Amino acid sequence: MNNKMSTQKLAKLAMMTAVSLVLLLIVRIPFPPAPFLVYDPADVPIYITAFAFGPLEGLAVTLVVCLLQAFGLGGDGLYGFVMHFVATGIVAVVIGMMYKGNKTRKTALKALVTGVIITVVVMCFMNILVTPVYMGAPREAVVAMIPTVIIPFNLLKAGINSLLTLVLYKRISVPLHRSNVTVKD
Repeated sequence: MNNKMSTQKLAKLAMMTAVSLVLLLIVRIPFPPAPFLVYDPADVPIYITAFAFGPLEGLAVTLVVCLLQAFGLGGDGLYGFVMHFVATGIVAVVIGMMYKGNKTRKTALKALVTGVIITVVVMCFMNILVTPVYMGAPREAVVAMIPTVIIPFNLLKAGINSLLTLVLYKRISVPLHRSNVTVKD
């Protein structure tokens, strides 16, 4: 029985990964102040996974999605992988940890807000450290972009995806947790 549960869980995680990748491919909205930054709702299934199964599962789906995007779907390679994995992974871990112990709408909201705030702060530092190395941009130029580009983009992307997650999670969680598998001897 435990093996069947593991297989079911793996199948559900794979399904959430697939949904995330489909969203990544079909919804891409450039951020006007910096068109190289693109909004996509691909993090919504990842956040839902973290709520439904926990932080490690959310991080695992994040890892697979980021790898496939960066190296298989024409992403930004290592730079894109690192930045996306950190930004999305932080929210997945924070919400998964916070929600796991107290599964209420209020906790979900607090977890999402906390995840967004931590992501925005961490991504400021990540951009200062990583962007000059991978993009060849002067560090001063990246620092100048923090208040006008980096903070607004990360706030919008994580904020919109968190709001969508909050609206969709309960509707999706019931079928996600349902087990329709019967075992015959």
